[in-house]
Amino acid sequence: MKHKTAFSLLAAGLAALALFFLLRGNAAAMNWWVWRVSMPVKRALGAVTDCLPFSVCEAGATLLILLALGLLVRCGICRRGLGVWALHLVCLLVWGYAAVCGLWGTQYYADSLAGQAPAVSVEQLAAVTDYFARKANETACEMPSRQDILTHSAGLYDPLTGRWPRLAGPERRAKPAFYSKLMSAAGFTGYLCPLTGESTLNVDCPAAFLPVTVAHEYAHQRGVAAEQEANYFGILAALNGDGAYQYSAWLFGYLHLSNALYSADRELAAQSWQSLCGTAQRDLQDNNAYWAGWEGPAKEAGETVYEAFLQSYGQELGMKSYGACVDLLVQEFLPYTTCSVS
Repeated sequence: MKHKTAFSLLAAGLAALALFFLLRGNAAAMNWWVWRVSMPVKRALGAVTDCLPFSVCEAGATLLILLALGLLVRCGICRRGLGVWALHLVCLLVWGYAAVCGLWGTQYYADSLAGQAPAVSVEQLAAVTDYFARKANETACEMPSRQDILTHSAGLYDPLTGRWPRLAGPERRAKPAFYSKLMSAAGFTGYLCPLTGESTLNVDCPAAFLPVTVAHEYAHQRGVAAEQEANYFGILAALNGDGAYQYSAWLFGYLHLSNALYSADRELAAQSWQSLCGTAQRDLQDNNAYWAGWEGPAKEAGETVYEAFLQSYGQELGMKSYGACVDLLVQEFLPYTTCSVS
């Protein structure tokens, strides 16, 4: 009875999770919740945190971890209260997960904004891959500073809102991660924190893909959950930016398209690679070398955990969903090539 409030909060958190799992298959309920509740809440949270130059999510997580460790040490010194510490920690974790499910997990079960693209042929894939290679060559440039990239992200989605009205939303700044190296160790380039409405970016990894990653995270801010759709919209949005954003979008799209082409026809993929200019080849090689340097248990653990996280929300492709934007890109850009649409 002494800890009745904590037990009541724990029970309420478990009930909230049960309600989410019960209703997540109901598309009408998820659509209503996402666009009437969770999106307005995240935008309100983003309005509060946007004025701060640092990631509130990172700062809050740091304080919570330090507080939990401090209380644990105190319990150990006093040799009492460990059960109470565990009770409150479990309560916090349950409510944290319930909040993530309510403010983020529900988006996976709402209607898709991008729709379903038809399967593509190898010929169509090769044509669009070559198109992206040509555009990457045309826009190839040296990346500006990471701070300049983060501060030149305004208006990327404005041209897309006529076609997809639900992508409209308030502008929020992209924030550099203080723990960027830890993000690299876990294999992450950026994330959206649904509890604060912030997009936090890894500023330690090579800059070539930072602009399109900013646009990718902005897609998440605007209601896009699935990673393949966030990649698709991120590329389209980045093409509305300055030269660095455009080059980043073409090169990022080329990376996913060429990977798919390599799986389908290695000879065509090799020919496409040879068509890339030196700057584009070097940026792709630098990116591969950077991430190869972080291979190890931490990265494997991070990817395993995130894979399980995605699959827990019905994303069967897991980490492979990032590359599943290929069909969407081919459908979008095939008309700009000489390949037949049929």
